[in-house]
Amino acid sequence: MGEGMKAAVLAIDGGNSKTDVLLVDEEGTVLAHVRGPGASPQNIGLRPSLEAFDRMAGEAAAKAGLSTAKPFARHTAAYLAGADLPREEEVLQREFDRLGWSDSSVVANDTFALLRSGTTDGVGVAVVCGAGINCVGVARDGRVHRFPALGRISGDWGGGSQLGGEALWWAVRAADGRGPDTALLPALLAHFGMDDIQDVVAGLHFEEISGEVVHELCPLLFRVAAEGDRVAGEVVRRLVEEVTVLATVSLRRLDLLGERVDVVLGGGVLANAGAEVIGEITAGCHEVAPLAEVHVVDLPPVVGAALLGLDAIGAGQAAELRLRTHYVAEPQAEPVEQQLAAGG
Repeated sequence: MGEGMKAAVLAIDGGNSKTDVLLVDEEGTVLAHVRGPGASPQNIGLRPSLEAFDRMAGEAAAKAGLSTAKPFARHTAAYLAGADLPREEEVLQREFDRLGWSDSSVVANDTFALLRSGTTDGVGVAVVCGAGINCVGVARDGRVHRFPALGRISGDWGGGSQLGGEALWWAVRAADGRGPDTALLPALLAHFGMDDIQDVVAGLHFEEISGEVVHELCPLLFRVAAEGDRVAGEVVRRLVEEVTVLATVSLRRLDLLGERVDVVLGGGVLANAGAEVIGEITAGCHEVAPLAEVHVVDLPPVVGAALLGLDAIGAGQAAELRLRTHYVAEPQAEPVEQQLAAGG
């Protein structure tokens, strides 16, 4: 693009483990895509978070051939993990406005981006299960239903860290006699390359093993459950129940139980849960919402952020199709451990 030209949309998907920044023009053409580390304000603090976002936005502008003089976009669409309560969104909105990347901006929770990436109109329910778990629903008349998603204090159960922690918890109890036998124990020992689960416990305690690896135990949990282990199976069934109840409560609160409506599933845990788990979630949703169309999203959430940005500037369906086609033609592969930490 020429000197002094602006991108149409600066889109940001700010997850716990990674940040994606995307610049697109009004026709939906990708001008630049930058990926950086997680910069959630809840994890690293507001000031460092804003500095990281500003740095990545500037990098995207330079990569697109734009002047880095602000503003370099018409609209910013920022959808962030950790923007869970209205107070948090208001603070972030003020700060993003001050950064001056664009003429207008919207800051909201990243579940809205997941919902838009999995729908043509942003209507329906999205459940994300990555590092944490969250859900949002949007009705055709604009009504919104959401949960605080602050962890156990707000009634949540699930997310990669908790599921991995459950696998470890049951393995430890199987080893020391406080719990039933489970194939999780030998599976975890093999995963860590150790002979005694207490060595894993000590390693985590003394931070010789990073606590961040706990969420990486999710594929192991799903595999052991699929092989018929009762203990692992109960944990996975609990996750199925939690995802199902999040989705169906939102559908009920928005009066969507009798409508043909999308239920979008995303985040690394659900993306890697397997067809059987997704089938059980689908069956649970259909018990109360028989017309719901349940599916796992196949696009990165930053595409949903960009689509919401294109909606905001009045871009048409051709722009949406061009943007979606770009990511279908060039899928953004990433390691399983990054997928598991994404979202929530």
